[in-house]
Parts: sequence; structure tokens; C-alpha cells
Amino acid sequence: MPIRPDLLLHPRPEGLYCPAGDFYIDPLRPVARALITHAHSDHARPGHGAVLATRETLDIMALRLGEGFCETRQIAPLGSSVAHHGVDIRFHPAGHVLGSAQIAVEYQGTRIVVSGDYKRTPDPTTPAFEPVPCDVFVTEATFGLPVFTHPDPMGEISKLLASLMRFPDRAHLLGAYSLGKAQRVIRLLRLAGHDAPIFLHGALEKVTAYYVSQGIDLGDLRKVVGVPPAELGGRIILCPPGSLSDLWSRRFPDPVTAVASGWMRIKARARQNGAELPLVISDHADWPELIGTLPETGAGEIWVTHGQEDALCHWCGLNGIAARPLRLVGYGDESEGEPA
Repeated sequence: MPIRPDLLLHPRPEGLYCPAGDFYIDPLRPVARALITHAHSDHARPGHGAVLATRETLDIMALRLGEGFCETRQIAPLGSSVAHHGVDIRFHPAGHVLGSAQIAVEYQGTRIVVSGDYKRTPDPTTPAFEPVPCDVFVTEATFGLPVFTHPDPMGEISKLLASLMRFPDRAHLLGAYSLGKAQRVIRLLRLAGHDAPIFLHGALEKVTAYYVSQGIDLGDLRKVVGVPPAELGGRIILCPPGSLSDLWSRRFPDPVTAVASGWMRIKARARQNGAELPLVISDHADWPELIGTLPETGAGEIWVTHGQEDALCHWCGLNGIAARPLRLVGYGDESEGEPA
């Protein structure tokens, strides 16, 4: 008889807990043993004892949190099995950012896949999401409403390039989260034929350099610090979204302000972020990707961790799929004013 899913994994104040393996997945508080899906700050926190994650996630956590972010670390190669107290653990690509993974946990005939954050749109900077057959699929629902249907990202990039041609004397400040979004946007710009230098806010430099070290060609990148603003007309400067509204941005005369985010679909959110040029580019699954992924897993039950939990659970009910919200609080609140 397979073990009941809620006995294999269940929510605790620290996060999703596996009693059989005595570990947590993406815990919100310091714990003895943590499995981490990816290195965004709402999923990867410092202070744990032992951490199991992909090599890239561990590297990026060390870059962002310092080498002492945990006591011990262990690499989980994608697709390989790690056995712990009789629990089989496997990491599979999530397509979210470099190093991101779904975590499959199997014990006594029951398999649960915790997706972390994921997207299905192709991304030239990270391996694509792979559906993993399971009994229970734990999904995010950041954009879990039908209004969120993300457009072709290359079409959004073309809007940015058109603005450069329209305003060749204005610097273009582009707010993009420092892990994943910024590097993806740069790579998309290169694929669209933009080979001019791209300038970086200091907060983006370390992670972007790491992407380059992993063989991702991002072209001519330069630090923006020390460059006279008069020399930045017609140039793209990437920065954290929060920098668009602080003193840093005021050194640029009459810039075009852009933000890359799935939330830019909502005009009020674009205004809130000060986006003159909103670009709907997200590293999360949109509504069609969410409802398309759930049947692909073959899961008989869906657990929703964060985002529009009730809407996605309602869709599952209408389509004969058992579902429940986990009501975990603390995800989707990444640093630097990340607009997803």
C-alpha cells in the first residue's frame, strides 16, 4: 500500500517537510537539512545546516549570500538519484532560471514533485522544464489567472529595440531582476541582433559574470559606473527594478524607463513600477502553461503553494482533478523589487 501523500510531505511553519527523510524543501526558516529548488531569495535562504541543490544553485547562493550560507552543501546532478533515509530524491529541470529544478521525492510507492517556480516558454539561458510523472504535483500559481497569457518574449524585445531607434539620444533604463531575468533579456537582445555594448548596474555584475562563466554568450557587457551620462544615449542599461525609483536613476537625463515582468500585463502595475515602456517578459508560467502542465504530469492530486491558489484549485475542480492550496506564506516576495 503506497504511503499517503500528506504523510510523505506536509506543510509546517518552516516549509514543506518530509518526515521520512527529515528534510525540508525551500524552507522559510533555518533548518538542519534543506533541499533548494533555485537561488531566488524567497526560496533560498541562509542559515541551514546541510543544503542539497544543483551545482549552479549552490554557486549562485554562495555569490549572493556568501560562502558561509550553510554548514555543508551537496550537489544534486539533474536526473540523478540521491537516497536519504530510504527516500529517493531526484532533481529535474524547471526552466525558471539557471540551476532551477523540480524536486521529485519518492517513498513507499508514492512520488511527489515539488516544482518550485517554473515556466514552459523556451529560455536560452537555462534547460527547459521537463514534465515528471507523479502522484502529486506541487505547483506555483504566481500568474494563475486567465488574464495572464504572456506574449512571445522576442516580440517584447522588438519593442525595446524599436524604442532605441525612436529615441537614439535617450538612455534606456531596463529594470530586470538580477538573477535570471537580466541575463535572459541580454541573451534575447543578442539573438535579436543587438550587438552594441550593454551596461550593467553594479548589483547585476556578479551573477551575470557567473552566467558567462557557464558558457552563456551575453556579448559585450560593461559597467555603467563611471560612464558619463552623456555617452549613454541610445544605450541599454540594466538595473534592479527598485533602482528605477531611487537616486541612482536621476543621474540619467530624460531616460526611457522600461520594466521586464509578467506583471506588466496589468497597466496599474506598470504605472506603479514607473514603466514608460512595459515589457511583458516573465520567468514564471502563465495561465495556459499552468493548466497545460498539470495534466502532463499525470498527477491525481495538485497542491498549490503560492500565487493565485484558489483560482487554480477551482480550475482543477472543474476539470475533475483533486487540488488543495497549501497556504504557504513567504514565497513570491523576492528582493530588489522583483516584479516577476
